[in-house]
Amino acid sequence: YHSSFTSAKWYDRRDAVYIEFCVADSKDVKVNFDKTKFGFTCIGGTDNVKHENEVDLFEAIDQSESKQKRTDRSVLCCLRKAEPGKAWPRLTKEKAKLTWLSVDFNNWKDWEDDSDEEMGNFDQFSDMMNNMGGEDDLPDLDGAAEDDSADSDDESEFHFY
Repeated sequence: YHSSFTSAKWYDRRDAVYIEFCVADSKDVKVNFDKTKFGFTCIGGTDNVKHENEVDLFEAIDQSESKQKRTDRSVLCCLRKAEPGKAWPRLTKEKAKLTWLSVDFNNWKDWEDDSDEEMGNFDQFSDMMNNMGGEDDLPDLDGAAEDDSADSDDESEFHFY
């Protein structure tokens, strides 16, 4: 076995960060979710190369809620953010560029960008997010982020603006 890094793409979402390791026919996949660290190893491809990647994460994750899904073409890992609603400008703690890691622009959305053209998407966006309905339910932009009760699915709360 010679060791190598798997190339990977990642993207940021409101409550989780997704990393897709582009390795075909992977076996012995092991994903290690740690509070601020993330490890991935597998044996990949026809030549049985051992792949090992490790990342010091930008922010803490909830390792019990994080999960991975393997397909024949790749392994997709979902890292649940310890603080949902906080954007990750990058995946890693350090600013250094990792040669094997790139941004998945197809899936990347500036979900905290509230420019004018985004305004139209807000309604369907919030419906998608929490199915709470109601006209004033914009996604939690900066102001509302401190409201931790949003996770409790408690719909009996009323917000007056």
